[in-house]
Amino acid sequence: MGFVKEFKAFAFKGNVLDLAVGVIIGAAFGKIVTSLVDDVITPLILNPALKAAGAENIAKLSWHGIAYGNFLSAVISFLCIAVVLFWIIKGANKITHKEVPAPAGPTEEQKLLMEIRDLLKNKNNI
Repeated sequence: MGFVKEFKAFAFKGNVLDLAVGVIIGAAFGKIVTSLVDDVITPLILNPALKAAGAENIAKLSWHGIAYGNFLSAVISFLCIAVVLFWIIKGANKITHKEVPAPAGPTEEQKLLMEIRDLLKNKNNI
């Protein structure tokens, strides 16, 4: 089998195309979440909290040459992104997953058959 045929068979398998679409949508979704955190949540919530704590520019914090502020900034950004993703996924799950009704109890006929079964079991055990 030639190289072109092998590559074509590999590249156009369903899983490879699904993965490619997932990566592209994931990159676009990542930009949306990053923008939400950077442009909405950070100015509304994080910046006022940092101002109140006296750490307006957290990335510039350092101690004896160790720039721990960058690390703290990355951790805070990660936590913000994780919380936003949690909210988005939780909302999407509510929309897509419909609640499955509880199964109905046994009918009168099934109850009667269960009683007969239990009586036959007890009769055979005696």
